[in-house]
Amino acid sequence: MNKIKIGILGFGNIGTGVWNIIEENSNKINNYLSNTLEVQKILVRDIYKNRNISVPQKMLTTDPMEIIDDPEIDIIVEVLGGIHPAFEYIKQSFEKGKHVVTANKAVIATHGEILRQLAQEHNVALRYEASVGGGIPIINTLTQSLSANKIEELVGIINGTTNYILTQMSDFGMDFDEALKLAQEKGYAEADPTSDIQGEDVAFKLSILITTAFGIRISPQDIPREGITKISKKDIDYASQLGYKIKLFATAKRIDNNFEFHVHPTLVPIHHPLASVNNEFNALFIRGNAVGELMLYGKGAGSMPTGSAVMGDILEISKIIGINFKSAPLNILSENNLNIVGEGLSQYYLRTQVIDQPGVLGKISSTFGKYGISLESVVQRSRGNDSVPLIFVTHEVERHQLDKALEEIKISGLVNEVASILKVENL
Repeated sequence: MNKIKIGILGFGNIGTGVWNIIEENSNKINNYLSNTLEVQKILVRDIYKNRNISVPQKMLTTDPMEIIDDPEIDIIVEVLGGIHPAFEYIKQSFEKGKHVVTANKAVIATHGEILRQLAQEHNVALRYEASVGGGIPIINTLTQSLSANKIEELVGIINGTTNYILTQMSDFGMDFDEALKLAQEKGYAEADPTSDIQGEDVAFKLSILITTAFGIRISPQDIPREGITKISKKDIDYASQLGYKIKLFATAKRIDNNFEFHVHPTLVPIHHPLASVNNEFNALFIRGNAVGELMLYGKGAGSMPTGSAVMGDILEISKIIGINFKSAPLNILSENNLNIVGEGLSQYYLRTQVIDQPGVLGKISSTFGKYGISLESVVQRSRGNDSVPLIFVTHEVERHQLDKALEEIKISGLVNEVASILKVENL
């Protein structure tokens, strides 16, 4: 048997997951490959750190070049996270003729085009299944199983931290801060959860999905996004009464010749399968012109699920080692003829607090009408002190129209507060 040797850059949750899978499933892996898969070196910050895992100390190094320069190593696994120095390490690995597997959504979303070009120039493979959806085979499904489809729509829950928080708020009546604290205690949220709760993490992943499914390169910074920090228990309760659940959605869809994309907290009908995706689980709803509708579901994070996705890429690369491999461009169809519109049309849920006077609802509705905004439903809840909550669900409207109408309503003195503006997705 030939030996295929791996170098791992980073030994946090994902790196240890990869190690454990290789150790636990070595017989199955080696039988599948007809080769022996072996970890040669692992990059760590501290060689002498106590770890709840048995790894020979001689495998550990604090010098990344000891791995990148090693002529015996065939595949580099980059699981450091962040853009730098991960980007530089991947480039250097290509220059040394090594294949790369990464779980790094930030580096792929930001520099994926450059890295794919470099991989092609050096005739090596770049794989990044684990960058989106943890253990769910999203990238391979889009590029392989659905390659004969014209993808019309992607809508998904692709961040386990925010989904866990929203589940606690919905199912157990917690407020945002309480749910976030529990997520941190359970290990589902980082000590600094900003990237997750502000939607940045989802924007990175959506950028990758847009390139993969539609062949359109949209920078994560150009994706309209909003996190979940403004969601309150009141919004959760009102959404439930209206027949919806609130989820943080990544959305990309083709409507006629327009292409829309965004990351927003969204009301989804309670009967839709995405509404039942809870806790740290992820799911992606896909509509293709041939396959119709399907949904991929599974754990979107965690040591072993994400390690499983990394291992899938390692095994695919292992099958091409030793042959006359020629790297090819990513097998996607470019949709350059589409009109890029960002947010596009959407229904909206609005929670307002208005003064308790006769005729207020009529005046607000009249202002909406002035800006071409029609209302699907209006709900008045129990009164407060001199004010009353009014909840509106609009028909489809562009966000800039809605903002203009709300600005006029605010200065009219009729509304004390526009507490929430959320998208509504009737899938």
